[in-house]
Amino acid sequence: MSTQNSDLSNYDVSKVPSGVGLTIGLVVSNWNEDITESLYSGAYDTLLNCGVISDNIKRIDVPGSFELVFGSKKMIQSGVDVVIAIGCVIKGETEHFNYICQSVSKGIIDLNINFDIPVVFCVLTDNIKQQSIDRSGGKFGNKGVEAAITALQLANLN
Repeated sequence: MSTQNSDLSNYDVSKVPSGVGLTIGLVVSNWNEDITESLYSGAYDTLLNCGVISDNIKRIDVPGSFELVFGSKKMIQSGVDVVIAIGCVIKGETEHFNYICQSVSKGIIDLNINFDIPVVFCVLTDNIKQQSIDRSGGKFGNKGVEAAITALQLANLN
């Protein structure tokens, strides 16, 4: 497990690129909403802490993780500097989990190849809900924080 023994929320703000003047798009899946709202809060608070003003943080909600790709494309077209795609897919009893995870991953890769605006993958793909809880504000911190820092680093590349 890549996050085992690490806190995703632990960062030194002085080592993170400034978000001053940036516009950040957050595309949030409503599926597993308790998890995705925690990821959103982690990302939003981190962006504010790193200098992004609240009026420059845009949000689009989509029904599920599969729709994150379309929502991210729309967010790119709105003129943001970087997008964070926030979702949570928890493995069930069918192959649906694999199809959704692969489709979302490939879709975000395609957006990053075809557009000059980076899209950050903040989609938890866990076997059980407890793993998602642990990574969205639980014992391993919040993956949304990590995604926000990644977004600031990528936005500053442009």
